[in-house]
Amino acid sequence: MKKNKLLNLALIVIGNFILAFSVAVFILPYNILSGGVAGMAVVLNSLLGIDKGFAVNFLVIILFLIGWLVLGKEFAIKTFLSSVTYPIFLSLITQVLPIFEIDSLLASLYGGLLAGVGIGLVMRTGASTGGMDIPPLIINKITNIKVSTLIMIIDTVTVLLGFMTYGLEKVLIGFISVFATGFMIDKVLVFGGSISKSVQIISKNPYEIIDKIHNTLDRGTTISEAIGGYTKEKRVIILVVVSQKQYNELIDIVNSIDKEAFIITTDATSVHGEGFSFGFRV
Repeated sequence: MKKNKLLNLALIVIGNFILAFSVAVFILPYNILSGGVAGMAVVLNSLLGIDKGFAVNFLVIILFLIGWLVLGKEFAIKTFLSSVTYPIFLSLITQVLPIFEIDSLLASLYGGLLAGVGIGLVMRTGASTGGMDIPPLIINKITNIKVSTLIMIIDTVTVLLGFMTYGLEKVLIGFISVFATGFMIDKVLVFGGSISKSVQIISKNPYEIIDKIHNTLDRGTTISEAIGGYTKEKRVIILVVVSQKQYNELIDIVNSIDKEAFIITTDATSVHGEGFSFGFRV
């Protein structure tokens, strides 16, 4: 338990450092209309003339307080470290590192990818970076929509706010950062998880298929009863979760017993239990 807590603290610090590095080196110097507090800071700077560094720190504090009120004390405790370390890292990196001369397209792409890695590492601990990912977490609590999807939507809106000031080209460049961030958050959150297949099978010979699955694949099954909507006949539905490698073998088993069997397959990136590694899904 103690090791897990220390690991989570380390991930939060590392994640915020990576996020601050991406913002200080790639986002703010090139006025990239990215998502998050950095993108909002660029918009506020263009519309109201507010200093970008001040805007970032102000938004981090305000959003942290909102998250505390809505998401509770436990969330606030986990996120407090982010709210402290991120502004410090951002200020230090901005002061120490020079502005590199690179193409704005590359800045948007690599800034988005690094930001996604940083945010994803922090989210894996159950915390937040204390920025614009707090509104998605609040919406997720109400709607259960994936956090990474909500982040991409809110980031897209943030980028569009800069259209009047920066024009279409800057908006299109900003979208590169938004999509790169969303892509990397998803990848980091599911990294290390067991990508498996959840399969539902409806067959006239269910118990023969079940025995074959148990004996050949060494996987457990769950049986549920259903009634056909058209035929009104009682049917048995077999639910089985198999690894990616076993999926084709499972299909061969079912087809060898009942070629007319109805099979429904979905990806499962979070599987807990005997025979599977722990997965992650946010």
